[in-house]
Amino acid sequence: MNRVKSTEITIHAPAAEIFDYLARPANHITVDGSDTVRNVLVGPDRLYPGAKFRMKMFLVVPYTITNTVVTFEEGREIAWRHSGRHVWRYRLEDLGDSNTKVTESFEWDKAPLRYIYELTGVPNRNLTAMAKTLVNLKERFEAPAA
Repeated sequence: MNRVKSTEITIHAPAAEIFDYLARPANHITVDGSDTVRNVLVGPDRLYPGAKFRMKMFLVVPYTITNTVVTFEEGREIAWRHSGRHVWRYRLEDLGDSNTKVTESFEWDKAPLRYIYELTGVPNRNLTAMAKTLVNLKERFEAPAA
């Protein structure tokens, strides 16, 4: 079974700029479509292969989660996972003329709780949140300067 949900959007901005924004954990708060990310507690200013960063979260109750970068291809792809072993991934494709296709994915095939996720609707809720995240990201790059 393919345990991946993904959504995509085209953003009028260079892939390198979008990647740099996504590679900075502090920016996740500004575009998070799930409204669960609260703050960066520990971690580097900018991610790199193997980097760890801990986020303050809220979903019914407050909690913290430590993530580890598992994929890092400058300007093209970044992904991280935490102890639940599901993966959040962003892929960027340069379409030319400063347009970039951004795909966000939630992958839970290796998650020990994958069946619980499915029974409780986590993948579909995450898909909805990812779509909102990408809209927020697009607005961040395409909004007129104030």
